Amino acid sequence: MYVLGVETSCDETSVSVTLDGKVVLSNVVLSQIDIHKEYGGVVPEIASREHIKGITVVFDQAIKDANLEYEDIDLIAVTEGPGLIGSLLIGVNAAKVVSLNYNIPIIGVHHISGHIYASHIENDMQFPLIALVVSGGHTELILMKEHFSFEKLGETQDDAVGEAYDKVARVLGLPYPGGPVVDKLARSGKAEYHFPRPMIDSKDFNFSFSGLKSHVINLNHNMKQRNEEINIENFCASFQDAVTDVLVQKTIEAKNQYNVKQILVAGGVAANSGLRKKMKESITDIPVYFPNMKYCTDNAAMISIAGYHKYQKTKKVDDLMLNGSSRLNLVEEN
Repeated sequence: MYVLGVETSCDETSVSVTLDGKVVLSNVVLSQIDIHKEYGGVVPEIASREHIKGITVVFDQAIKDANLEYEDIDLIAVTEGPGLIGSLLIGVNAAKVVSLNYNIPIIGVHHISGHIYASHIENDMQFPLIALVVSGGHTELILMKEHFSFEKLGETQDDAVGEAYDKVARVLGLPYPGGPVVDKLARSGKAEYHFPRPMIDSKDFNFSFSGLKSHVINLNHNMKQRNEEINIENFCASFQDAVTDVLVQKTIEAKNQYNVKQILVAGGVAANSGLRKKMKESITDIPVYFPNMKYCTDNAAMISIAGYHKYQKTKKVDDLMLNGSSRLNLVEEN
């Protein structure tokens, strides 16, 4: 079964073709990072315009790279949300045009289910499992008892972890996107500053990063006011150590409570070297899988894979009334 995936939830225009929910035949990603760097973050209107400029080229390139024709495609899977509504609509409408023109069934996919299924490309899922979703807009612990069955155990009560990384980077005068830069600096630093571990001892699986972010910002401000020298590498290492401690500890508690067979870490922050190292060192009794680095950030291969498994589970497709939604509940995908 050939599935054409479409992903335009934020600032990557991506189209992919996969086979039988496993094999990636093509995965074309047109990134806008260099454009948005000038503004220190993603500008929604600019992102939408860039999607319009590149969408048809990316579609055709994905088909060409897969050595197929549009007539060979069996299903179109497109991100319907959550994300920037203008960006989502570009992808959804382009997918519907192809669906109508070539009479191909279409199915909407939740963006986060795509991130979770990115790990399935190279490592088979074994249920039950825990998925830790960490990105610029999401921090969640998800329990899966079977394919395309999502139970939310906990989530951030304020800032997502990726958002906290970007805000701390901005305060330290580091370039956008901040997460990879903080991670790189942290690797050469020592965690000599004491930062809090919010909600690490709470009895639930929720997260909070706004207090940690504020603590980092205030310490940076106070040290500057006192003309004290800030060691950027150690500052980043201390922040990253605090964040990863919380993420790993919550994941371990969920693993123990639900007696799962594997851990999946998904989302853009799954590329973080500190999180990868600490998670694998701390959990040794069951497998811990991270997606290949090229599948951590937004891409259409993960949407295509998730779309395949959603179709296999539900045997349902959408019609041309499918629409984008900036807010979409993952649990309702079940």
